Amino acid sequence: SVHNRTRDREQPVAEAGAHQAESPQAAATGAEVIITCVSDTPDVEAVILGEQGIIHGATPGAIVVDMSTISPTATQQIATTLAAKGIHMVDAPVSGGSEGAQKGTLSIMVGGEAEVVETVRPVLAAMGKTITHIGPIGSGQTTKAINQVIAAGTYWAVAEGLALGLKAGLDMDQVVQAVGGGAASSWGLTHRSGNMIANQYPLGFRVRLHQKDLNIALEAARELGVTMPMAAYVEQMETGLIAQGYGDEDISAIARSIRQQSGIDP
Repeated sequence: SVHNRTRDREQPVAEAGAHQAESPQAAATGAEVIITCVSDTPDVEAVILGEQGIIHGATPGAIVVDMSTISPTATQQIATTLAAKGIHMVDAPVSGGSEGAQKGTLSIMVGGEAEVVETVRPVLAAMGKTITHIGPIGSGQTTKAINQVIAAGTYWAVAEGLALGLKAGLDMDQVVQAVGGGAASSWGLTHRSGNMIANQYPLGFRVRLHQKDLNIALEAARELGVTMPMAAYVEQMETGLIAQGYGDEDISAIARSIRQQSGIDP
């Protein structure tokens, strides 16, 4: 069964043979494994614990696999509520961009009890190439927060470096080839440098969602007493981009700020 809050998005899956359920509760009824993937913590809470949520349809022994990117603390709280009903939970956020999702090559960061994780591993293998069991429930979300912080730094560094090359009048294809063959190579350089050079940012992963993810990381950092000045700075820049109307562009649009400040664009 499949259910999407935007119902017309169910259609491709329904055409492939899935039953269209009227609610998360209905989708969970009779299912051994239930997968959720929505935008933010309140969305996950509503889909799982809400009035027509999964908790009201799932039976004891069922496993909820949440592939959203949300608060680690909230994940632990949801898991505790489900456990009281005999329902297991695994957190399994992903990385790899829209390309990885389409090709089934995502990296999946998993938190939960080992036996439960092994039960759902074949399901995860249909979507991801690298499936890593990090530890107990919530640890997948903490690892995703780490991923998003590192991605923020990488994209920001690529944007600064490319701005230097553009201002110097270099052949940027040659620059990317040279840098990509050395120690500074990265996923962001390989897959998103073209966006930054052309100043065109077709959607891969929305700025507004990455900004949300950085806030999750910064909240976790505050709870643990970790300082993350770079993440805080990039979050502020992304907040500015959202205010300018660029929130639905790809995360590589953080290059807009550097290009503007460098006089490349008006």
